[in-house]
Amino acid sequence: MDARIRRYSIAVFLELVFLPKPLLELFSKNAGARDSRATGLKHGLAKTRSRLWGLFRGRSIDPALFDELETALLTSDAGVGATGFLLAGLRERTGRIGTPQELKSELQAMLLEMLAPLEQALDFEGRKPRVIMIVGVNGSGKTTSIGKLARYLQNQGLSVLLAAGDTFRAAAREQLAAWGEKNGVAVIAQSGGAPGAVAFDAVAAARARGIDVVLADTAGRLPTQLHLMEEAKKIKRVIAKAEAGAPHEVWLVLDANVGQNALDQVKAFDEALGLTGLVLTKLDGTAKGGVICAIARSRNTRPLPLRFLGVGEGIDDLRPFAAREFVSALLD
Repeated sequence: MDARIRRYSIAVFLELVFLPKPLLELFSKNAGARDSRATGLKHGLAKTRSRLWGLFRGRSIDPALFDELETALLTSDAGVGATGFLLAGLRERTGRIGTPQELKSELQAMLLEMLAPLEQALDFEGRKPRVIMIVGVNGSGKTTSIGKLARYLQNQGLSVLLAAGDTFRAAAREQLAAWGEKNGVAVIAQSGGAPGAVAFDAVAAARARGIDVVLADTAGRLPTQLHLMEEAKKIKRVIAKAEAGAPHEVWLVLDANVGQNALDQVKAFDEALGLTGLVLTKLDGTAKGGVICAIARSRNTRPLPLRFLGVGEGIDDLRPFAAREFVSALLD
């Protein structure tokens, strides 16, 4: 049955039998939001899904199938470690698998088990403001992600303040100011000031105004630019002076198109700053997305939460990572 018809049928049944109109409207709204998220994610993972989906149709389980699956996983940026782990697990289970569809179900189960530790709820309880420091290389989508994250947090009922800590590029300050205007939130900025000073002023302003969350932008930097990595450490220390225990989160923004280079970025930024989360951007249909598996497998003893996925250009196209939705978008 078509998903829209099925949802309509359930809604009609609930209206006639159980639910008052306000609850029925909420049910329909939530169902539509879930469909929208699933559709956006499937579009974002279209390249990888097209490689994987056809492998399990109209054929038998044989060595050629495993060879093609290995190629599909590797070319989807899943990495050697994660690919080897998944294939070894599937081969161990072939004795109880009779059809390619059952093999696909086993792969889904293994992927879900691998990725589930990356799905962790955010906690904004406790003393305000909560400070989130955002870092990443040039062009990863940091500033855009901050703008979209501000909208998401506002939709959760939280007040937000932005810190324009990328003081090297006037365009970055202007871009963040535009996001602030679009979201109706204040932006603390200085022309040519020290990035640590901007972050300090932003935290002080947020505390004085009773703001829930500060999103602190920083200049893009390569892990090999040691002087800039040292500067990022300094910004973190300055934020800690402005607010005890801050920054409460340090998130690395990753471009989904960079492939295995993402592992090097995670390692370098984590060693320098102690990452607490990741944001994966540009899952817009051109990226492969399998790098999430590579990250999960490389950190299987110390999972690093994947906080958000960017699946499009719209202001609402930054979504919390949900492992089951992600796996379904890959293989269903």
